Amino acid sequence: MKHLLLASTIFLAACVATETAPSTDLKSASAVMISTTPTPKTGMVAAANPYATEAGLEILRAGGSAVDAAIAVQATLGLVEPQSSGLGGGAFMVIYDPKTAKVWSYDGRETAPAGADPTMFLDPETGKPLGYFNRVGSGMSTGVPGAVVMLHRAHQDYGVMDWGTQFDGSIELAEEGFVVSPRMAGLVKRLAPYILRDDANANAYFFPDDAPIPEGYVRNNPEYAQTLKAIAENPRALLEGEIAEDIIKSIRMEPRPGTLTLADMAAYEPKKSEALCTDYRGHAICGAQPPASGGVAVQSILGMLENFDMAEAGNSALGWHLFAEASFLGYADRDEFVADPAFVEVPVAEMLDEDYLKSRAELIKVDTVNTNVTAGDPVGFKPGKDATPDSPGTSHFTVVDKNGLTISMTTTVESAFGSQRMVRGFMLNNELTDFSSYAVDEDGVAIANAVAAGKRPRSSMSPHIVFAPDGEFLFTTGSPGGNSIIAYTAKTIVGMVDWGLSPQEAIELPNVIARNGSLRLEAKNLKDAETDELDRGAGAVEFGMEEDIVSALEEMGHTVRRSKGEISGLHIIYRQEDGTLIGGADPRREGTAEAQ
Repeated sequence: MKHLLLASTIFLAACVATETAPSTDLKSASAVMISTTPTPKTGMVAAANPYATEAGLEILRAGGSAVDAAIAVQATLGLVEPQSSGLGGGAFMVIYDPKTAKVWSYDGRETAPAGADPTMFLDPETGKPLGYFNRVGSGMSTGVPGAVVMLHRAHQDYGVMDWGTQFDGSIELAEEGFVVSPRMAGLVKRLAPYILRDDANANAYFFPDDAPIPEGYVRNNPEYAQTLKAIAENPRALLEGEIAEDIIKSIRMEPRPGTLTLADMAAYEPKKSEALCTDYRGHAICGAQPPASGGVAVQSILGMLENFDMAEAGNSALGWHLFAEASFLGYADRDEFVADPAFVEVPVAEMLDEDYLKSRAELIKVDTVNTNVTAGDPVGFKPGKDATPDSPGTSHFTVVDKNGLTISMTTTVESAFGSQRMVRGFMLNNELTDFSSYAVDEDGVAIANAVAAGKRPRSSMSPHIVFAPDGEFLFTTGSPGGNSIIAYTAKTIVGMVDWGLSPQEAIELPNVIARNGSLRLEAKNLKDAETDELDRGAGAVEFGMEEDIVSALEEMGHTVRRSKGEISGLHIIYRQEDGTLIGGADPRREGTAEAQ
């Protein structure tokens, strides 16, 4: 199994029905290497808002590490783009340590309370899932927030500045005020008819003068500043004490109160493990471990594509057909098998086994569509068919410091503005809606990603770090965007590794999402294309797939849905041969990439 390099031991006692337990024998052989990398000539930050990028750069200029900068970026993002991430959410982070040639996966995913029930998101009268806003805008949707304590765990490993100093810039910005961006203003206006106004704190903050906050408004947030000061004193301030008590009070409010308790909060701990790394054309591709499904799914798609000459196929109908077909298969496996490994057996090694992926690739034909896409059976058991809803939110950023310490981090409150409930200046997450609405499928087979007490919901977050064939750091990548994150991220790796594109060129490739039989893609020069995305970002973009390629895909048999613009927010840092860093930021959102 040369494909798997650094899989952690995640085969724990299963809580779903299985016939044959998967093997724990990884049979790993190091097909590629990860080595120490010469220090870059300078540091770099790429994040989803200029305020956040500058906050990270200020820390790097002051001598802080990439982790110190990440803390400042996260604190600023929670202030200036509360629709996507924040203190009240969770995150996954991948860190490359050039001194030890190690890549680590940090898990700050939220957990379900002890009172969570597998049927909590079903209508008690009909037995069917509650409507979208009834699930999201509720106390029962909030899990224990883990992003801040995850960053503190990483700070214990790699921070060089005293804990708390990283918040100084964000505290000042919250007290003095920031300029509201077009994206934040647009989403407030769009959600106004729904439930954002149901919470008194959120209503007062986002609707000054009883109207949606407009673009360009200077919005201060003194409560957020006070929360950051509390976290600076105690990194667990959200999980214990007065702030934690206020979180519980908000969650217990009608409608649809949750069951989260102070005991649930106190019990929370972030996790650290070796990153999940596989070989793609001699490059080590390293991502987060489950319950993040992005590492498995992105690397599954790439593992299938390795059986085809993607460089020869190029940015053409054939190239995108192969990408789509591999995506269909990769998503099918991800949907069925990946969940919290503390509760179910996740057969990561078998799913990424070279022979297994070759057998999956044999289902792909170069001129026709596979019309019967189902999950494979790498280990002799199949969980129930997934019933997890999708909500596109989230934010992604990346940092490299002057010593080469490298971070790729995806952070989220899940939906736009999370659960719509605001406490002490920040939004609470609605992460528990990332569980399957049903506990069993229509055949009565247990679903891997079903709700359970203390369980972490499956995530699509896909932060990755990629290494050149000589083992040296090459680039980072990752994106927000619900389960489309997987396709967005895989696209950039193909673009840079196979098609020789720059980071910005790879980001600006059309987004192509192939899942559950539907092929959705950005098409060029569309005026009236379909879209049902809540969090569309900055709107339509000028680039997209040429119509002749789209038509050729349709002729192959693809059911194509043309989109005016996807919600990706890709950020990339790339190391050039001379050691200089270049970055890329997705024009579909508001991010920037800047050198120190």
